[in-house]
Amino acid sequence: MPVETFGPGYRFLPKTEILSFDELVRTVRVAVRLGVEKVRLTGGEPLLRRGVEDLVALVAAVPGVADLAMTTNGILLNHHAEGLRAAGLHRVTVSLDALDEEVFARMNGVGAKVDRVLTGIRSAREVGLPVKVNMVVQRGLNEGEILPMVRWCRAEGVTLRLIEFMDVGETNGWDLSQVVTAAEMIGIVGQEFPLVEAPRRYRGEVASRWQFADGKGEIGIISSVSQPFCGDCSRLRVSAEGKIFTCLFAGEGADLRACLRSANSDDEVMEFLKGLWSRRTNRYSEERGAMTQRKAEMSYLGG
Repeated sequence: MPVETFGPGYRFLPKTEILSFDELVRTVRVAVRLGVEKVRLTGGEPLLRRGVEDLVALVAAVPGVADLAMTTNGILLNHHAEGLRAAGLHRVTVSLDALDEEVFARMNGVGAKVDRVLTGIRSAREVGLPVKVNMVVQRGLNEGEILPMVRWCRAEGVTLRLIEFMDVGETNGWDLSQVVTAAEMIGIVGQEFPLVEAPRRYRGEVASRWQFADGKGEIGIISSVSQPFCGDCSRLRVSAEGKIFTCLFAGEGADLRACLRSANSDDEVMEFLKGLWSRRTNRYSEERGAMTQRKAEMSYLGG
């Protein structure tokens, strides 16, 4: 969350304006009736939400939720890992863009330390939580960290996913010249670790998979800039205060909170979701450059 916006004097939303755990679980319950099987808790930073382990337990108990994951910056993961696993979390994704302390500090902007993140990853694995690491690669900033990250993840038995720098939101100063493409990243990794492309496991899988030729694990590549996958996107995003988005690059969401608080039955909520999804026409990544629209920030909407 950008310090220049969310400084010491920032007034956060009152509790009544954010979705309660009951409302979040109701949303999951209805979505499952429409075919959703995977749920991810993201942010901002989900481990800042008070009682997050209780929310995990409630969502995990919804019949039909086959995969419950969380994306976190990992800073608080050491403290929460055991409780999250006990509550029913299936796996965790940690955002980590560099191992070098100076590069990491420039990219996170809040004074966090790499060691805290690495400790959190190890703690998660020790309690039985599978871990993936997401690394957003930005030219001129951290492309030199790709191979050190690959080496560390191979040594730790962690899957690394390399992500093209995307124009999410309005404040990250995105420019196409800063994008290290999927092809370039595969080439960089391949200089030291020969790769073999693996087949996708299901339609809509966002990362292409590349196995190490020596059989010791794999990496993933997310290429929404150079190889958009809008046509296979099946993700619906819900913000903390109940706006619902059908695209990561959308500027405004529909008012799910009002629906949840006025609907007399889950059937009404289901019709709301069905109508929203059936009308969607999102193709931002495919139309990038041909259209202009304000976009929600990553710190607000999650990945």
